[in-house]
Amino acid sequence: MKKQGSDNKPAPVSPALPEPLKDLKIKYTKIFINNEWHDSVSGKKFEVFNPANEEKICEVEEGDKADVDKAVKAARKAFELGSPWRTMDASERGRLLNKLADLVERDRLILATMEAIDGGKLFSTAYLMDLGACTKTLRYCAGWADKIHGRTVPMDGNFFTFTRHEPIGVCGQIIPWNFPLVMFIWKIAPALCCGNTVVVKPAEQTPLTALYMGSLIKEAGFPPGVVNIVPGFGPTAGAAISHHMDVDKVAFTGSTEVGKLIKEAAGKSNLKRVTLELGGKSPNIIFADADLDTAVEFAHIGLFYHQGQCCIAGSRIFVEEPIYDEFVRRSIERAKKYTLGNPLLPNVQQGPQIDKEQFQKILELIESGKKEGAKLECGGGPWGDKGYFIQPTVFSNVTDDMRIAKEEIFGPVQQIMKFKTVDEVIKRANNTTYGLAAAVFTKDIDKALTFSAALQAGTVWVNCYNAMSAQCPFGGFKMSGNGREMGEYGLHEYTEVKTVTIKIPQKNS
Repeated sequence: MKKQGSDNKPAPVSPALPEPLKDLKIKYTKIFINNEWHDSVSGKKFEVFNPANEEKICEVEEGDKADVDKAVKAARKAFELGSPWRTMDASERGRLLNKLADLVERDRLILATMEAIDGGKLFSTAYLMDLGACTKTLRYCAGWADKIHGRTVPMDGNFFTFTRHEPIGVCGQIIPWNFPLVMFIWKIAPALCCGNTVVVKPAEQTPLTALYMGSLIKEAGFPPGVVNIVPGFGPTAGAAISHHMDVDKVAFTGSTEVGKLIKEAAGKSNLKRVTLELGGKSPNIIFADADLDTAVEFAHIGLFYHQGQCCIAGSRIFVEEPIYDEFVRRSIERAKKYTLGNPLLPNVQQGPQIDKEQFQKILELIESGKKEGAKLECGGGPWGDKGYFIQPTVFSNVTDDMRIAKEEIFGPVQQIMKFKTVDEVIKRANNTTYGLAAAVFTKDIDKALTFSAALQAGTVWVNCYNAMSAQCPFGGFKMSGNGREMGEYGLHEYTEVKTVTIKIPQKNS
């Protein structure tokens, strides 16, 4: 058998990495409603900053309840029976999504540079990983557009019964700051594929790529009102979407704390459908029989990717006792190799945290680890004199009762714990309110299958981490959320099933 990359199966080739744009102009800073750009009703604007140097990038129109009302009205009109969107062939919806993917591909350099400046994301990561995922997701959902259909049902009696999978209606979509463009696409692509209309609120820290997407959505040819984008703050614009009586569904990615508020708002308003992708404190279990080099590298990337600002970060690493000391030694060695700095530069491996609030929260949790008796192996403090940089930090001798072992840190802080038995580590891994992801590293197929069944998480990886794709459903157990995004399962979250029964004179098989 030949491995991937051999003569008969060439390995997939990533696009060459260009230089980021040096003179990026921010063209789109207004609210996008009905394929037009609007000032905020209040006249307010808010500042957007570069977290690498703390400098202001631009000002953006600040949407609140009045702007959300305008956007929802436009989305509702676009969803009316007989509208261009509702009467459009499903295959045409797919064509528009493919066209949007073409435009994202065309403007890949602009969008990647914007993500790096606005969100502190490494340019290489934004260009190669995030933008690649965006186009693949759009094309995946485009392919599904004319394949969402119901069934005929052989009910008792002289009846003809069938089901219709109909779009839900107006969908509010509230997206986070850690993967602004990827989450924008993850939200709109399945919703539009199924025929819904949307009102999107990007995170106030990172609204720029979402607003740029508004221009591409119009260029692609989506009818007015199908996609509306209202930048603003959670307590105002986000709350207005969650409480709105004419929003049929809300999808949110972010903290568990805010997810609870959104679900409460849905219950207090119109019982709108809710999907939530929330926080995590994901266990990563390393057995002594694992390939140690592989385990150390995946555990490192699984935690430090994007400065640790990932909901799926493998932030509770359980290492079997016989290899614990060696695993810790290699993890420290790996973390110390990092170069911090401007995320636009090619030799930089770690950029800044998103803002001062997150920066201070992470440093406070690092201090709690020191006080509670964890051993600080490296890092542990801020880096540089400008920007929100934190040194790659590794703690050993961490116990389950410490704050750093229980709370979602969302930063470059690796906790390494020790275990002795299978039953013990299963119990400890599941002893959390979260359940987003988990991983196990072992060469023993019995252990791998035991753990994939036993771990209470929406995704379980075996001998890998962070392996995700548009085809695979993603979501959480317990307080990590409700529902799924991506894959065929993710499409179910954007349709209502209607049963239609017709009386007929006589049924024949």
